Amino acid sequence: MEKMYDVIIIGAGPAGLSAALYAGRAKLDTLLLERSKAGGQIATTHDVENYPGAIEDTTGPRLVARMVEQAKQFGVDIVYDDVKQVQLEGDDKVITGHKQTYHGKTVIIATGAEPRKLGVPGESELTGKGVSYCATCDGAFFEGLPVYVIGGGDTAVEEGLFIAKFARKVYIVHRRDELRAAKSIQEKAFANDKVEILWNKVVKEITGDGLVERLVLLDTVTSEETEILADEDDGTFGIFVLVGYLPETDIFKGIITTDRSGYIPTNDNMETNIPGVFAAGDVRVKPLRQVVTATNDGAIAAIQAEKYIANH
Repeated sequence: MEKMYDVIIIGAGPAGLSAALYAGRAKLDTLLLERSKAGGQIATTHDVENYPGAIEDTTGPRLVARMVEQAKQFGVDIVYDDVKQVQLEGDDKVITGHKQTYHGKTVIIATGAEPRKLGVPGESELTGKGVSYCATCDGAFFEGLPVYVIGGGDTAVEEGLFIAKFARKVYIVHRRDELRAAKSIQEKAFANDKVEILWNKVVKEITGDGLVERLVLLDTVTSEETEILADEDDGTFGIFVLVGYLPETDIFKGIITTDRSGYIPTNDNMETNIPGVFAAGDVRVKPLRQVVTATNDGAIAAIQAEKYIANH
């Protein structure tokens, strides 16, 4: 007979690792499934300054390595397998991976969300080296430097205003001739002397030797190209790509309730619409997606999974 786990956690980012730690400490037989490498988005973050209690000069990989170590200390099975299909109704929840099938009494979905990429040359190579997808995480690193924010929605403009607290100048690069952000947010941007909108522009290319040094913009009306070079004294500048996120929920669609953007709504106990199935971290509908909120979600989900098992 195949093993029946108490808890199966899908996704080994901070939410999944936190859930694994709490479930393991609660003496639950716990399986943590991850398709590639542990850590999620934080695994590519060089500096972690906003995680409470983190030791000085903590990096994303170091923080993740410690979380993995803690989960293992409490007997969590960590398996690398790509989940292909799920059956979540009933007492036996079946997770079918590329390698094998897993059975659990409860499931915690912690698959996260990926920033939507531009898909232009140089973007992936310079991610973490001037290209960022999180103003709250990285805005302070660009103190006194120019920053280019790509996007025109609420998030892009709000984050642009946040970055303006640190940056010498913020340029919001938008493909159209009017922003999509709420009027109240637009008014704040227009009133801020440090913020300038570059209309009808898209990114064509990003280049640099180790750090961002050059940005090429294409005019969507005239097709004219504009080359932006780092100031000699600065050596670099920031590029924040804020054109939305893509939640990793494709395999759950039609099974778990999601909103229009694909995020999973939960209550405060991280419960989804299916009994015994919880969601934690960036995959949830929530106002702030940070490591600290992900670990919070994971802890709550694990404790609620324990209670669910005790009552069934």
